[in-house]
Amino acid sequence: MRSIWNGNISFGLVSIPIKIYPATEDHSISFRQIHTRDNGRIRYRKVCELEDKPVESSEIGRAYEDADGALVPITEEDLAALPLPTTHTLEIEAFISASEIDPLQMGDAYYLGTSGAAGAKPYTLLREALKRSEKVAIAKYAHRGRERLGMLRVVGDTIALHRLLWPDEVREPAGVAPKEKVTVKPAELDLADTLMETLGEVDLNDLRDEYHEALEELVAAKVSGATPTAEPGERPAGAQVVDLMAALKESVRSAKEARGEGAGEGEGEGASEGEAEEEEEEEAAATVHELRGRKKAPAKKAASAKKAPAAEKKTAAAKRGGAKAAKGTKSAEGAAGKAVGRKQAGTKKAAAKKTAAKKQPGKRGTRTAS
Repeated sequence: MRSIWNGNISFGLVSIPIKIYPATEDHSISFRQIHTRDNGRIRYRKVCELEDKPVESSEIGRAYEDADGALVPITEEDLAALPLPTTHTLEIEAFISASEIDPLQMGDAYYLGTSGAAGAKPYTLLREALKRSEKVAIAKYAHRGRERLGMLRVVGDTIALHRLLWPDEVREPAGVAPKEKVTVKPAELDLADTLMETLGEVDLNDLRDEYHEALEELVAAKVSGATPTAEPGERPAGAQVVDLMAALKESVRSAKEARGEGAGEGEGEGASEGEAEEEEEEEAAATVHELRGRKKAPAKKAASAKKAPAAEKKTAAAKRGGAKAAKGTKSAEGAAGKAVGRKQAGTKKAAAKKTAAKKQPGKRGTRTAS
């Protein structure tokens, strides 16, 4: 591995000779620009504007362009004479907790190795001190024409250097967040928590660059003269207005199926039936929209259609009730009439018997004497 920087770590009065090595590598496949008509290479040449001819790298220097366009040459001697203690020294400024560093400041990563046997002991001392303190070291160093900020931490048996952006190089996220006022309901947060738990954790070593692998297969097929047989990937659907609760529930169900888990009835929904009905009645917030294709007008029409038959049934029931009442009244009147007739008939019969008794005085007197 080739080093990109040589210098010393300044740890108080302790000096540690080190070399910096890249800790990462880029696996991207590089392409060349060609003329599509004849596949000729397209090259960029460095040309002097005054002489109008290509210039060798050894003849190229650097300059600063001021406001009026004038170029001020800056030589390597000028840079070497700058009063910077970090020109060849990685100066440790302080030790802090890694949680105090904003991840937005994190940049490229490097490994620090010793330069010679004399650096082994102080290197190991710094490494073990970082381990025991569970802190990271903040340092300044000069690289590629400017002073930089770095963080030292322990990775295995090695000290790693992470380049940090200066705090004023991190932009404020003003105007990036949504401007619409939205409300997230507890039931939606519960479903989001359930989805996060269902998706679970992942070992980053198990993840791979599928696009890079497919690109390698494509290049290999082209080199061998074969026709690529890979099917085009599925294009993501455009943004859709969906019911957020329904989308979360479906996401939980799909995640459980992918993990081989069966979603129980009502499991993971995060809201009771009463809450769901209440949410349907409420006005949709900015984060909750109706499913595409759902129309309110037919629903209202259907509701009116349901109300009409109900009203007709009530009217019919009322008519049947009135008929039964009328029938009952007639029956009562008929029964009363029959009773009056029977009473009148009994009265006439009694009067006839009394008249017959008056017409037989002998028999009546005989009974009285005896």
